[in-house]
Amino acid sequence: MKQYWAVLPVTVISCFLFLSSLAQQPAKPRFKALVLYENGGHHIAYSTEAKVWLNQLALDSNFTIQYLIGTDSITEDFLQQYQLFIQLDYAPYAWKDKAVKAFEQYIEKGRGGWIGFHHATLLGEFDGYKMWQWFSSFMGGIQFKNYIPDFADGTVQIEDTLNPIMKGLPHNFTINKEEWYTYDKSPRENVHVIARVSEASYNPPSKVNMGDHPVVWTNLKYPARNVYIFMGHSPELFKDANYTTLFRNAIFWAAEKNKNGKK
Repeated sequence: MKQYWAVLPVTVISCFLFLSSLAQQPAKPRFKALVLYENGGHHIAYSTEAKVWLNQLALDSNFTIQYLIGTDSITEDFLQQYQLFIQLDYAPYAWKDKAVKAFEQYIEKGRGGWIGFHHATLLGEFDGYKMWQWFSSFMGGIQFKNYIPDFADGTVQIEDTLNPIMKGLPHNFTINKEEWYTYDKSPRENVHVIARVSEASYNPPSKVNMGDHPVVWTNLKYPARNVYIFMGHSPELFKDANYTTLFRNAIFWAAEKNKNGKK
């Protein structure tokens, strides 16, 4: 009996230390995200600030991020690691052929979610590259036409107020200092529009208009959860609570795994 009581405290302490070590181990990440971003040009300031914000969100919300500045390493096998693909101000041209095929399969097979920002709709013939027709269809059959080079503030008007991407946002909010692309047509007939910009609200006013002007939409024809968010030029956006709420909502919505093959 004396020997038993002599051993018991050691056993209790050992169990306590074991449980403490388990508690200190990091939890399994909720998901893994791949971020393809521009590392040069006039969007680098946005990308730099986005990385700071994303890293903090990943730390706080327990997910991991891998960053890429080119498409060389993107293959179907490579993309299988990730539940979310963020195309952060990265244009849809000059991709490696294997990356193009891998991305199309990723979206068409619903292997993960996708969020595109700003430069992701720079669709057309640029730098000697032909337009990526599949990507144009993915974005609603559009082609880039023009933009506001000297920037303008604009009011974003939410159309689908019940969409989880818009949770916690007012029905209207202002985005400052944006380029506001126009396209050869509105993508509306081919996508589900979540929000539009009011061109009448531009400050200063601009003649670069397209009428019906969606700026946040999802293409429901594809199995992958996807959302395009036009706004994404100024690093100051990450000081805007409405913008960061939109970005955060999009991440967790797009990264959520499909259940029973349904969105």
